[in-house]
Amino acid sequence: MSDPAALAIDGISKSFPAVKALDGVSLSMRAGEIHGIVGENGAGKSTLMKILAGVQRPDIGSIRLAGEPVEFRSVGDALNAGIAMIHQELNLVGDLTVAENIALGREPSRFGLVSRAAMRTAATDALRELGSAVSPNARVSTLSVADMQLVEIAKALALNARILIMDEPTAVLSERETSALFALVRRLALRGVTILYISHLLPEVLDLCDRISVLRDGKLVTTVRPTEVDERKLASLMVGRDLTEVFPPRARPAPAPPALRVESLSVLPVVRDVSFEVAPGEILGIAGLVGSGRTETAEAIVGLRAPTGGRILLASKPVRFRGPRAAIAAGVAYVSEDRKERGVHLPMSCVENVTIAHLKDFGRVFPKRAAERATAATWISRLAVKCPNPAGPIRALSGGNQQKLAVAKWLDALPKGRQGVLLLDEPTRGVDLGAKREMYRLIADLAAQGLACVVISSELPELLGLCHRIVVMRNGRIEGEVDAESATEETIMHLAAGVDGASGSASSTPQRRTA
Repeated sequence: MSDPAALAIDGISKSFPAVKALDGVSLSMRAGEIHGIVGENGAGKSTLMKILAGVQRPDIGSIRLAGEPVEFRSVGDALNAGIAMIHQELNLVGDLTVAENIALGREPSRFGLVSRAAMRTAATDALRELGSAVSPNARVSTLSVADMQLVEIAKALALNARILIMDEPTAVLSERETSALFALVRRLALRGVTILYISHLLPEVLDLCDRISVLRDGKLVTTVRPTEVDERKLASLMVGRDLTEVFPPRARPAPAPPALRVESLSVLPVVRDVSFEVAPGEILGIAGLVGSGRTETAEAIVGLRAPTGGRILLASKPVRFRGPRAAIAAGVAYVSEDRKERGVHLPMSCVENVTIAHLKDFGRVFPKRAAERATAATWISRLAVKCPNPAGPIRALSGGNQQKLAVAKWLDALPKGRQGVLLLDEPTRGVDLGAKREMYRLIADLAAQGLACVVISSELPELLGLCHRIVVMRNGRIEGEVDAESATEETIMHLAAGVDGASGSASSTPQRRTA
């Protein structure tokens, strides 16, 4: 008789008001299997994982571990059973150290006192296994988003889980960090740990996983091996139709003076002497490895960081914003890469998240609630947001749908009838392929209407398919510039990594493309 499955899910269903998130899903995974879970936003992936992790309880259905039925009433129950989950949104305490976060809730003690030494040793071991150089003594609030993600992974690894759920674990990791994570995942699988791997990056799912299960509209569509499908077929299974022309046609903008010009901008010690410009109707991409200074540059433009040198010109006039509110009033909007902390307000409703950036337009003394609801409904429809209850908290939506409303908030706040600039930092992180296509078309439409768009992204195909030009940053500086239509991923990576000879395939001095 064969060994029972390490994890078996039988007929799991879960409903929320106005939506059935899961409908009779059954799956099984063997010990040591890396099992991919893919699907569009709202397909039910996160709900299924939350049920397995004890965050939510199913309406009907059962779960078995190594053949034994289990029922989780809390996250603690799941952890005690050997199931740990690395959430898509970071769950770290910024005021605590890395070691304290990794040990949170199960602090080692000696003679009734917390052992700081044992805590640091455990954290050091977990971080070393990940290949991370983060100090166990560092305060989490001082870390980059990528380092925070690695701490989140180390936190789960320290639990010695038999079942490890990873929800978009590479979204903020560099290529080197992603390779290290994949090597670690494969080592864990060899030890018999079962990995449930959720990602919208289909190439990495096909490369890493032993089998892949596809969810659509809360139902299991099929389970396949990577050798049975390619990226296009997998995407078609996810959306129920053939996906062609992911990127919209690239219309060249008419020659015009720059809407935004950055001259020798510095934010020491992370950004040094950065110069670029973007014209109305143009989509400028900014590429670079994690730590290259891309995000810090955008934050300096909108006043989230204080520049230490250089100038920012908006429509040829020097500006210095004290914060995003001043920037948006001048027509410059910034969509942050950190959706949870700066993108959306999780306890608030979907309607409030769309209108919060310009509430004064909806009445100071007597709020125009109907106008707020109508505005939110327009964006929900325009961005195809799966939002069954706009009056409900935005935390009830999937990560990708939250991201769409984070974009909608700033688009709606831009002053009407004024030349505007939109800075988007990782705009499709955690967004499925179908939703990415919608986002790309939205950005292209906004550019066609005269908005100057700057897209910061770690996904090179995204920059090459969407943008007109791409500037590449390395070590806080502009390493070069390429024309997106003629450039290749290799060209950009050579510039980003400082490979000798890269400058021969790209301009080393940023120049605006005007025709």
